[in-house]
Amino acid sequence: MADRPYRIPVLCGTVRKGARSAEVGRWVTARLAEHPTVSTQLIELGSLGLATDDEGTAIKQREFSELIDQSDGLVIVSPEYNHGYPASLKHALDTNYTEYVHKPVGLVGVSAGPFGGARMIENLLPVLRGLGLVPIQRDATVGNVATAFDQAGALLDNGIRRRIDGMLTELRWMAAALRYGRQSVSTQTEAPPAKADCPECGLPMNHHASVIDEEAGGATTNVHACSICGGSATVSVGPS
Repeated sequence: MADRPYRIPVLCGTVRKGARSAEVGRWVTARLAEHPTVSTQLIELGSLGLATDDEGTAIKQREFSELIDQSDGLVIVSPEYNHGYPASLKHALDTNYTEYVHKPVGLVGVSAGPFGGARMIENLLPVLRGLGLVPIQRDATVGNVATAFDQAGALLDNGIRRRIDGMLTELRWMAAALRYGRQSVSTQTEAPPAKADCPECGLPMNHHASVIDEEAGGATTNVHACSICGGSATVSVGPS
């Protein structure tokens, strides 16, 4: 596993034009990319082109879902709108399901005022848990965002830098721990789960979770991960 970088993309949580949180997202991505064991990229919601005439996995966007499926963790950088998270963020997150299971997520809240999106983070946490993501203990907040950066995009506030660095340190640790768990620690079930071979290298995969997909009528899906190349697969085993 040490030969393969930890894939941790950064998701910007709004499609609002001119949002100051986009600047924070770029800074977090650049900061994360400095670590030699991490591979990262910025995901902008507006670039996904998600349909608005349906919801959930029915409008799954292939490139986005594959990126999340291959990831070892996720950072969400989002503004706070009316004490909550943007509707566009929830719309995008809901398009995936098994791709999130047992993967850590770190949050960066952004606001124009002093609270730094703390209320957005509080409201988003149960959503992330429901999706199967594992919220880490440390969050980061960026308050008074209009004065947090200079004209060249350099961060001026050392307190914000320390908070973000602390969150990213924990996230990297959780990414390593949970990737090991997904690939090497099988669940204890009453009946042996349906086996799956890696779609990338063909080797047997580790079964690390069984989830109930309410959108599929309560069907139980086994989630598998490969310890060699990082591939993953799901096997539907029927109604729960």
